[in-house]
Amino acid sequence: MANPFVHVELHTQDPERAKKFYKELFDWKLEDMPGMNYTIINVGEGTGGGIMKSPMPDALPQWAPYVLVDNIAVFTEKAKSLGATILADVTEIPGIGSFSMFRDPTGAAFALWEPKMPG
Repeated sequence: MANPFVHVELHTQDPERAKKFYKELFDWKLEDMPGMNYTIINVGEGTGGGIMKSPMPDALPQWAPYVLVDNIAVFTEKAKSLGATILADVTEIPGIGSFSMFRDPTGAAFALWEPKMPG
């Protein structure tokens, strides 16, 4: 598959409650990232994810899938040209990679992810 799902992120107003629920339900390993208000979900095998406080206070809790791309700028522009609504334009996470987030023309949220290549 050329563009697989590589990360799934929960946006919620109550990250602590969500972390407690999913840890107890699935025994996922959760790692709080220092200074980031972000928790990495390590599921062992398969696609992991994260939990964070939603940046939109009135938004309902939702899971956002991230799709791997090899050129975030090109795919971001292509998504826009196909009718996607930007929720977050290309944003770099220093030393890790870049993402952008959208609502597709049907209203479903998704994100693109380009990891930083070592070197």
